[in-house]
Amino acid sequence: MKKKLTLLALALIPTACLLGKTISLDGGSVAFDAPDEFTPVPQEIIDIKYPSSRAPKYVIGNKSAATTIAYDIKPHSIPQHKIEEARKSFRDLFPRIIPGLQWKENKVITLAGQKWGYMEMTSTAIDTNIYNIMLFTGYKGKMLVFNFNSIREEFPKYEKALRDSLNSIEIK
Repeated sequence: MKKKLTLLALALIPTACLLGKTISLDGGSVAFDAPDEFTPVPQEIIDIKYPSSRAPKYVIGNKSAATTIAYDIKPHSIPQHKIEEARKSFRDLFPRIIPGLQWKENKVITLAGQKWGYMEMTSTAIDTNIYNIMLFTGYKGKMLVFNFNSIREEFPKYEKALRDSLNSIEIK
């Protein structure tokens, strides 16, 4: 009976929420598991979705690119002992530049053996509402950043996969 219930539960898990591939960055020094259906987002879509010079270099997402994982190594040095200070700076800056920002969580966490700024929020864009989880940490004298992003209507469908992906981050 227990085996049948387990098989039934597995059959009910949407395929979109299953992690299926490992994505690596910086020659494999950083890795995370991505939802199987996520593929690289074309540059022209990245340019529309992130219209600034601070756009991430790498973005993967679902077919519509309404739910994405963006990641990059930025040239800003954030040593481990300054993660809290950097988090507070972002906390103070973001309400001035992100329309309709509502904090869900804003804290420092430990993941992959180091401290990360963790900011979970909702906001409004021109044509939709956004659910966003941003992580950043110091990495080789620079800043490693991840952005798990979804339109609010789609977030419940992808929440487990995004959080599983976030929790799979490894730094070697």
